[in-house]
Formats: sequence, structure tokens, C-alpha cells
Amino acid sequence: MQLTADFFQQTAKVLTVSELTRNIRGTLETKFGAVWVQGEMSNYKLHPSGHQYFTLKDQRAQISCVIWRDTMLPPRQPLADGAQVQVFGTVTVFEARGQYQLNVQIIQPRGVGMLQAKFEALKRKLEAEGLFAPERKRPLPKFPRRIGIVTSATGAAIRDMLNVLRRRAPWLQILINPVRVQGIGAAQEIAVAIRELAMPNEVFAPVDLIVLTRGGGSIEDLWEFNEEIVARAIFYSAVPIVSAVGHEIDFTICDFVADLRAPTPSAAAELIVPDVIDLQRQIERCARALGRQLLNRVRDAQQRLDHGRDTLQRCLAHKIEGYERALDHALRVMQARSPVRELMMRRNRFADLHRRLVACPGRLIEKAKHRFGSIEGILRVLGPDATIRRGYSITMNDRGEIIHTTTVVRPNMKIRTRVSDGEFGSEVL
Repeated sequence: MQLTADFFQQTAKVLTVSELTRNIRGTLETKFGAVWVQGEMSNYKLHPSGHQYFTLKDQRAQISCVIWRDTMLPPRQPLADGAQVQVFGTVTVFEARGQYQLNVQIIQPRGVGMLQAKFEALKRKLEAEGLFAPERKRPLPKFPRRIGIVTSATGAAIRDMLNVLRRRAPWLQILINPVRVQGIGAAQEIAVAIRELAMPNEVFAPVDLIVLTRGGGSIEDLWEFNEEIVARAIFYSAVPIVSAVGHEIDFTICDFVADLRAPTPSAAAELIVPDVIDLQRQIERCARALGRQLLNRVRDAQQRLDHGRDTLQRCLAHKIEGYERALDHALRVMQARSPVRELMMRRNRFADLHRRLVACPGRLIEKAKHRFGSIEGILRVLGPDATIRRGYSITMNDRGEIIHTTTVVRPNMKIRTRVSDGEFGSEVL
């Protein structure tokens, strides 16, 4: 077949190197996604930036690997060339060199179970998101009235819990939301059951506490309690949750997210409710302590009453004594200032004032006469009559007003003139 230019124009688009590499990268990431790969480490290098680079190989092939510094926690054992490892990561392409590589998220020695590795990976992820943070743990109610239990309705765990709960807290109302506790799809059932108990609804009254429980088993048996969907259902629950999954040596993701982990279902029952017998004993102890307190209070009050009575009597006696001294002093003062003596003194003073009053008018009249004579002499010398007798006269208008200046005089104006021996009238020309 002969290829022509028209054939290439019709059947192919010319790509740049970057476009081709980017398309290859998209195909690899879509096709493979995240994978587990095992092999031998070589060319390991810890870069100053904190990123780690190495090659993973077997007898026939090799692939470049990179661990970004913020991807995962440091492994338990240092990485070195020649180590046989299993890695979990995503297949991608380093476009600058045009080579495909593996972005590693989990690394472990060969032989470690896949479930355990998955457990550790999810644990690190959720811990980094804050689902295990101690500060978000909520305290359990001390005296719950209603609790919800998510478990298998036929398992030994629920029987053990019910026996302990009925013995310790016969008043407790228990609501069981039955689920499968292992097998494919059990995790979804568990998450739904938690949400049903935690969310208010019209079917049943709200619960104060939720217990998530099942008996012991292998990691495969307990795996549904390690699923992320269950962990997030616990995290978002509005009701405190206790995890009692497996035996004391078993740990699940639920244990780390829950507000409290109980080592066994029976231990959970003992942790979430007080023992009624212990409560009765505490009530009796409190009653006895209260009785002692009341008796002590009564005795103390009586003693304070006696002390107050003694103090009051002393205060009254002191007051009475003070009043008596004040009364004696008043009597002595009254005796020193007898009314008869005061009356005699007042009478003598009145008589003296009377004598002075009787003698006073004559002297006052003589003194006034003398002063009047003096003033009269002065007036006789300085008065207008004396001035007129010395040859002066006084001119007045017809209203008797003295004329001091010619400006007030008009033609035909009637005037009167006073001289030493009388007055005469005239008219102004």
C-alpha cells in the first residue's frame, strides 16, 4: 500500500511531544489507577527536599518510584537498596523525561498481609484528617436513659451486653438496630444503622448513646469495622459512640474514631452505665453524709445561737450601764441648775433691765434736745433766711420753683421775689 500526503491529512492529527506525553499519562492513570507492586529496591536516594526516589525491579523489568515528603509517615525500617518490598501507589508519567513512574503511598516489607497494609493506610489518612483527634472526643452521659446498639441480633456480643445491662441498670431502655457484622456489604449496613440511631425521627425517641459491637475474630472477620464509610458515620454522628468490637487485643478503625473504646462488649456495658447496687450504696453513703452534715449544721447553729445570746446579754448590760451613767449625770446637772435658782437669777436680771429702762428715756430726751439745739444753730447761720437777711433775695416762678438761670425766663412771665422782710410779684419785660 502506498501512503500519500492526503492519507496522513485525513487519518491523523499531528501532536506535539507534550500533547502525546500528556495523553499517554491520562491513559495510564485511567487504565491502572492505584496498584500494588512488589520487587527489589535499588538506586534509593533521599533528596534534600524530603522526597525519596528509588527503582523497583525484578529479573525482567524495572519502574521508577517516588515518595513525596507529605504522602506518608516514615516507614518503621529505613529504606535501602536490595530490600524486598511491596508498594501501593498510582501509575503516572513524569512528562519532563517522558518516562512512566509510580507515586508510592504505602511501602512495606514483602510478606505483610494486604489487609493490614490497607488498615495502616486508612488509619494514616483518617488521622491526618483529624478523625482521631482527642479534643473532638465527647464525654459519655453519666446516667443514660436510652441507648442504641448496632450489632448482630443473634451474636454472642448482644447477649453478653444485655445480661450486664439488665443487671446493672434495670431502668435502661435499649434499642437494637440489627445488622450484619461481616461479609460484603456489612459496612454499608453498619453505617446506615448508626445514622438511623443518631438522627431524630418520629419512629423512636432520641438515644443518649450508641454502642457499636460484635464478638472477636480474625482481621478478615472484623474488616467491615475498618471501612472508611463506617469511620465517617461515627465521626459525623451527633450522639456519642462507644466501640466494643472484638476482644481486648483487637483494634479496628472504629476504635480510634469512637468517643470511647471498650475492650469487650461486656466491658462496654460496664463502662456506659453505673451499677444500680453501687448507686444504692452511694445514695446510702450520701444520705449518711447528709445526715452528719445536717447534725453538724444544727449543732453549729445552736452553738452560734448560744454565743449570740451571751453577746446580746453583754451588749444589753453595757447599754443599761451607759444609760444609768447618763441619767446620773443629767440628775447632777439638773441639781446644779435648780429651776428655783434659775428663776431668781432671771427675776434679778429682769429687775435690773427694768431699772435701766425706766432711767433711760430722760437721758435720751436731754441728749436729743441738746443735739436739736446744735443743729438749729447751724441752720440759723447757714439757712436761706440768714442769707436773705445779709442782703440777698430769691426769685421764683408762679409755681414756687427757684429760678437759677436766665434761660428759663420768658417775656410776660410772672415771677415772685423774696427779700428779708417779705415777698413781691413782678412781670418779666
